[in-house]
Amino acid sequence: MGQLLDVLDWLRDAANWRGSTGAGARIIEHVEISAVAMIAAVLIAVPPALWLGHKRRFGLLAINISNVGRALPSFAVLVLGTQLLGLLEKPVIGSVSVFVALVALAVPPIVTNTYVGMAEVSDDVRDAARGMGLSEVQILRRVELPLAIPLIMAGVRTSAVQVVATATIAAQLGFGGLGRFIIDGYAVRASGGYTDVLAGAVLVAALALVTEGLLGLVQRALTPKGLRTSRRRSDLPDLDAATDDPATRPLPAAA
Repeated sequence: MGQLLDVLDWLRDAANWRGSTGAGARIIEHVEISAVAMIAAVLIAVPPALWLGHKRRFGLLAINISNVGRALPSFAVLVLGTQLLGLLEKPVIGSVSVFVALVALAVPPIVTNTYVGMAEVSDDVRDAARGMGLSEVQILRRVELPLAIPLIMAGVRTSAVQVVATATIAAQLGFGGLGRFIIDGYAVRASGGYTDVLAGAVLVAALALVTEGLLGLVQRALTPKGLRTSRRRSDLPDLDAATDDPATRPLPAAA
């Protein structure tokens, strides 16, 4: 309980939010690191997954290859990248090692959800679109993609939350982000640094929740209105069935 109160006091202290090493600046750095990795992952994963899902080909191969990223621990990618590439720093990307590790983490859910979302579009819908004279590209863009958007965005949300939670590894190489509070806090834990560690963890968790909520709103905005309406109706109880009491049924007409 005492540690929790210490964390609350730390978060309320305006001094911890000011300056280039304050919580405000660290949150911005953390968002930048995560956003760059997510943009790269979307650009890498979505286009081929869309086309493969449209063609319904090589899906198992694409998903298995992308899932290699799930099997690679991010810290292992960080160490290997550091040894092979050195502490290379590029504009926008920052540390190449951190960037590669986060992109590898983000790609698999996006590939899987995008492919499945496209492949599960009904054949009847595709055939109807072809019957209307739409080209393959038009079918993909105007028919399949809107129907697959909810599942695609679910993959993006999953990846974004994982990236935000894992971006703390940037501090291992001396870069910024909320991981600095965790790494630096462990370094000075003898003088009460655990408060910094816990405060950093709380901020990372809060940022992940905010990311999930914002992307949920984006998903809702991108989902076609008809799908939102049908989904909302499917969630409602069947009032006719619920009130179908034999005692309230009308008596059959006399013969």
